[in-house]
Amino acid sequence: QVQLVESGGGSVQAGGSLRVSCAASGSISSIDATAWYRQAPGKQREFVAVITDSGSTNYADSVKGRFTISSDNAKNTVYLLMNSLKPEVTAVYLCNVRARMVLGRWGDYDFWGQGTQVTVSS
Repeated sequence: QVQLVESGGGSVQAGGSLRVSCAASGSISSIDATAWYRQAPGKQREFVAVITDSGSTNYADSVKGRFTISSDNAKNTVYLLMNSLKPEVTAVYLCNVRARMVLGRWGDYDFWGQGTQVTVSS
């Protein structure tokens, strides 16, 4: 069964840190990239960070130097460590997985998790 589950969200004070996780089911293989996006109420969904199958990473300019994306391939899990949090980053954080094989079938797949809420108070 294909499933993405985000976890680790919560409420923190400004300047604090938080790590969110995105776990993909074992039925997803040949993952090309996993990205984190965020969306605040009434705002457009915004790219945050991405990590590819080769381990290459990229970040939105607004989070460079403060956020770190990493992966544990054995667990099919991608993490986003967020440091020096500011109230303006309050949003639902969602992971997006792009893969070439799902349930043993080749194709171009694009999955989204349900998101995890991150709230930063001032």
